[in-house]
Amino acid sequence: MYQNLEEHNRLVNRYLKIFFIVTLYWSTSILTVFVNKHLLSSESVNLGAPVFMSWFQCVVSAAICFAMSRCSRKYPSVFSFPNGDPLNIDTFRKILPLSLLFTLMVGANNLSLNVLLTWLILRQRTSFKCLLCCAAIVVGFWLGVDQESLTTVFSWRGTIFGILSSLALAMYSIQTKKSLSYVNEEVWLLSYYNNLYSIVLFLPLIILSGELETIITYPHLLAGWFWAAMILSGFCGFAIGFVTALEIKVTSPLTHNISGTAKACVQTVIATHYYNDARSALWWTSNVMVLVASAAYTRFKQLEMLRRHQQQSITTQKA
Repeated sequence: MYQNLEEHNRLVNRYLKIFFIVTLYWSTSILTVFVNKHLLSSESVNLGAPVFMSWFQCVVSAAICFAMSRCSRKYPSVFSFPNGDPLNIDTFRKILPLSLLFTLMVGANNLSLNVLLTWLILRQRTSFKCLLCCAAIVVGFWLGVDQESLTTVFSWRGTIFGILSSLALAMYSIQTKKSLSYVNEEVWLLSYYNNLYSIVLFLPLIILSGELETIITYPHLLAGWFWAAMILSGFCGFAIGFVTALEIKVTSPLTHNISGTAKACVQTVIATHYYNDARSALWWTSNVMVLVASAAYTRFKQLEMLRRHQQQSITTQKA
């Protein structure tokens, strides 16, 4: 009886851990999106240099990790940070693909790509019920795209680049899962390495995109409030990168992308209400479809987790 109760508590604790991390990812991601939107397009800031902003977020993130690393060495009883060397050649070789995908993802939510790549790279199969949920989410997503094509703000060029970016996103989430195994599942260490390498990779993109001139001629470049806002954005960038890796660690790349798609729907609905945008009934249907399919996917994954836990319990009892 005690053993069954202990196993039940362990399963409940895992549910709660996943729920907490997914909730943290949602709240952090939505906050980061609105902070970035304010920096890039608000009348007061209107920076107009998204690649530079991503680069600066990597600088702040790497600085946070470096500070934590130093503090853990000086005050080990207060701070904790895993040991690692970002200049190690073997580490650089293993983590560089992740940083390249991260840079491509920012510079350039296609779930069908994630399902395919998860099977090709990680050799992890997805259940038929979960595949149906993914199909429903993709249909719901394209319904929304179809409705956006009727508005004046829709761009097929932007949509194509979005699909390419989605490919990078799918690869990035899967590569994150692989890279975690290289750093002993330490999210802090992976965040440190990835941001440090990305700082260098973003520099040519800033030049090629023409943002260097935008930054130099920016009228508020020396204003204290501007850099305060940029540092806030940097902390948000660090938080979302850290929580993203954490969510992928405790779930899976596909589950993370499902979570991100559902979050994007909720985020869009909030933004629509906030900015008083008028939307068609079909647009609302597409969002509801994505959210319902995401909820169904969550339920099926929870049942799969329960079955695995029960099978492990039976195996343990036989042993």
